[in-house]
Amino acid sequence: MPRNIDYTVPAEYEGRKVVHFLRGYCGYSARLMRKVKFALKLNGVQSRTIDRLKCGDILSVEIPDDDVLPEALNAEINIIYEDDDILVVNKSPFMAMHPTHNHQGDTLANAVAAHLAAKGKSAAFRAVGRLDKGTSGIVVCALNPLSACKLAGKIEKEYYALVKGKLSGEGRVDVPIYRPDPMKTLRACSYELGVEPAVTNWRAEKNFDGATLLSLRLETGRTHQIRVHMAYGGNVLAGDTMYGDFMPEIGHQLLHCRKSSFEHPVTGEKMEFEADFYEDFINAMNSLAEIE
Repeated sequence: MPRNIDYTVPAEYEGRKVVHFLRGYCGYSARLMRKVKFALKLNGVQSRTIDRLKCGDILSVEIPDDDVLPEALNAEINIIYEDDDILVVNKSPFMAMHPTHNHQGDTLANAVAAHLAAKGKSAAFRAVGRLDKGTSGIVVCALNPLSACKLAGKIEKEYYALVKGKLSGEGRVDVPIYRPDPMKTLRACSYELGVEPAVTNWRAEKNFDGATLLSLRLETGRTHQIRVHMAYGGNVLAGDTMYGDFMPEIGHQLLHCRKSSFEHPVTGEKMEFEADFYEDFINAMNSLAEIE
């Protein structure tokens, strides 16, 4: 079903045009304006983008349904929160985000499509930030174009990783990242060859015999950033055989997006979420002796 949103015009937009209100106050992108420009009502009457507003007017916007949808797949997903505008999921490390030539019909996009279909809803898959296959944790899915454009670049995330070696206190890795082979996903760090500035901040949370649990926050969002930055300093992630050989039996990198916060794209409410570790992450920590 289309998403219908009513806005009350504040005093500062008295006499301004509808388009200025939607673009400025409501945060609609130019692309989204083209989709909704013929689906506007002002106080219940069909409106144009050039019409003038008065304080207290009710502007109604209908955001149309998406035309292209992922194939629905019934697969278990861990839903943390859901409303008409966003869906927040704790993604399994064994689930890819999007369909590719290696993953057809078994991705988060497919599972979300099935979940929405069961409720009589539909939406294109708009994950605001992606997690690599093998990485678990919070994924925020925008259920309409407005949510997608309002949330882009506005979500604060905190990751947790189990890494090789003993680290204490806090640290910062500020090393550019580059792609040695354009045909491979592997990344590397280099001050001379790096073309993508990348900054990772970390804090030691718990020490084990030969390993450390870190919390990490990114100032940039590069492919494999945490994985390659930690490996660069000799602290490869547990299970990450692409960049090292620490606890390879796990089968995937122990990297988890545990916390996420942002302003709701429609209500403006402060939203904060936390996602539990998956069992394999917990089991890996339990297999190591904790030290002070």
